[in-house]
Amino acid sequence: MTVRIFAATCFCAASLVGQQTPVKVPAKVATPAIVKKWRTPWGDPDLQGTWTNATTTPLERPAKYMGREFLSKEERAAQDKVTEVATDKRHQAGTPQDVEDAYNGAWWDRGRSDGRTSLIYDPADGLVPPMTAAAKARIAAMPHLDNALEGQPGTGVYAGPESVDLYPRCIIRAPLPRVPTGYDNNYEIVQTPGQIAIFQEQIHETRIIPIGTSTHLNTGVRQWLGDSRGHFEGETLVVETTNFSDQAVFQNASKNMKLVERWTRLADGHIDYRFTVSDPETWTKPWSAMIPWNKTSTLYEYACHEDNYGLYGILAGARAKEKLAKAK
Repeated sequence: MTVRIFAATCFCAASLVGQQTPVKVPAKVATPAIVKKWRTPWGDPDLQGTWTNATTTPLERPAKYMGREFLSKEERAAQDKVTEVATDKRHQAGTPQDVEDAYNGAWWDRGRSDGRTSLIYDPADGLVPPMTAAAKARIAAMPHLDNALEGQPGTGVYAGPESVDLYPRCIIRAPLPRVPTGYDNNYEIVQTPGQIAIFQEQIHETRIIPIGTSTHLNTGVRQWLGDSRGHFEGETLVVETTNFSDQAVFQNASKNMKLVERWTRLADGHIDYRFTVSDPETWTKPWSAMIPWNKTSTLYEYACHEDNYGLYGILAGARAKEKLAKAK
C-alpha cells in the first residue's frame, strides 16, 4: 500500500511514497488492445479511481538514445538504480542546489522508467517539433517571471506577487497537459452521468469536464486550465481543451493551443493516457506523448494557499535588497 503524508513548507508539499511497480507499456503506440470493459452503472466506460502518472521517462529523447524507442533491460535497471540514490546526494553547502537538496529520497515520488526513451512518440525522433520564427520572436519579447530568471532563484526584482509565477502563488500547479514531476503526480477521477471530474493532488484543482457537449466557451473567455469538452470513442475518453490563458502556457505555446487527451483503461490498475498538442503559432506541426497512469492509494489534502508565507519572505527580501542598494 502507498502512504502519503503532506506538509505545508513554503510553497510546496512533500509525499512519503512507496514505489509503484511499473506496468509494461505496449511495445508500439497503436491503439491499445482492450481485453475487458469497465462500466459505470449508467453504461459509460469506467475510469474512476486514484491514479499516478509518476515516471522518470523524460518528455524528450536524450541525444544518447537517438534512433531508439526503448531502453535495454540493463539500461532500465541502471536508470532505476540512479533514481533510488540521486535524491539522497547533496551539493556544496550554502549553494541554492544544496537548499533544494533538503528533500531527500523519502519525500520524492519520481516513479520509475517505463522502458521507453521518451514520452513523446510522435514525431518518431521523440523531440518537440521546431518552433516557428514567429514563436521565437514572441518568446524573446516576453517578460520573464522573476523566479525563473535563467534558473537563478533570488535574482529578480519581485515587484509584487504577480512577478512570481502561478505555482509558488498556489494558484495552479502547471499548465495542461500535465507531465510528471518530482512528486505529487496523483489524480482522482470521479464520474457522473454527463460529467467527469479530474482532481489534481497538488494545489487542489478539479477539472469538471462535460461529456457530450461539443460547444466550447466564447473565445473571449480564457481560463488557466482552458475549456474542456469530452466524449467517448469506444472505450476511450477523448477530451478537447481550448480557450487557454496566456498566463498559463505549456512549453511556450500560445493561448490558442489546442489539446486533445485520451484515456483508455487497459487493466484494473492501468490507464493508457495520451495527449496531442497543436499550435501553428508555436510549432511547425502537432506532437503527441504517452504517459502510463497506474493505480495508487487515497489522496490527502495538499495544504497550499494564497496566503503562503513564502511570498512574504520573497517580497520582504526584495525590498531589503532595494533599501541596501539605495544606501550604498
